[in-house]
Amino acid sequence: MKENPALSTPLQHWLDKGKTFSWQGHDIFYIDEGDPALPVILLVHGFPTSSYDFSYMWESLRSRYRLVCLDMLGFGLSDKPDQRNYKIHKQADLFESLIDALEISDYHMLTHDYGVSVSQEMLARKADGTAKGNCLSCCFLNGGLFPETHHALLIQKVLLSPFGKLVNKLNGFASFSKSFSRVFGEETKPSDEELALFWEVINYKGGKHLFHNLITYINDRREHRERWLQALQNSPIPLAVINGSVDPVSGSHLVSRYQELDCRLDYLAELKELGHYPHTEDAELVSTHYLKFMDEYCA
Repeated sequence: MKENPALSTPLQHWLDKGKTFSWQGHDIFYIDEGDPALPVILLVHGFPTSSYDFSYMWESLRSRYRLVCLDMLGFGLSDKPDQRNYKIHKQADLFESLIDALEISDYHMLTHDYGVSVSQEMLARKADGTAKGNCLSCCFLNGGLFPETHHALLIQKVLLSPFGKLVNKLNGFASFSKSFSRVFGEETKPSDEELALFWEVINYKGGKHLFHNLITYINDRREHRERWLQALQNSPIPLAVINGSVDPVSGSHLVSRYQELDCRLDYLAELKELGHYPHTEDAELVSTHYLKFMDEYCA
């Protein structure tokens, strides 16, 4: 078996924080850090990156909370089987397996992008009484909560098409950097070093070849829209939205639709100059808002 190349220092430090567990024959990377007596925050990352995105907020949160995250199947430092059946429900199963394994009874969720759909499914399971553990609150960063407001990039649409596999093979660092940077705020775009880190973690364990497989989550959002919408409209727990407004994928238009649909909303922060990755663009600001939400509604 071909070995993975050595990781750069920041990613190696992230890897050293965590462990792996076996799930359905695959190695899954996770981190569980903090006093077991503290409240748990489950951090759910987005597409196409990894839990490393939350490293920017980590120090702001860990003194007050036990932080638990994982890299979902097909992402980050976890295994990346070449298959077309990546499903949001399956990723929710994965998180619930970790909740079981760590014997977590109560937890809060902080979610982003692809992860907002995973958390919606977990909230729907809470509503129908099938959830593992007890979710106490959920905060959504930028993500496609509603398929009708998810403005997919051209590259995402192409990857989802029958030509996706071919286009994926031709897609390199230069094209990735250009399309990825487009979803950030004008003044908060990733540096060359950050882009290299994002690209490195995507490619770990041969992950780039999965883009056209992982992107099928867009179909899941359409199929399960009503179930996931009802989980927000009828939520018995506090919900927050912290949104980078200038995100072309799920920015201010997402917030407007959230309010139009009368979803529960206990806390809203619209960050006017930030884009799709607010927690990496201005981690201090996002942490401040998230901790304010937790203090006001979840204490």
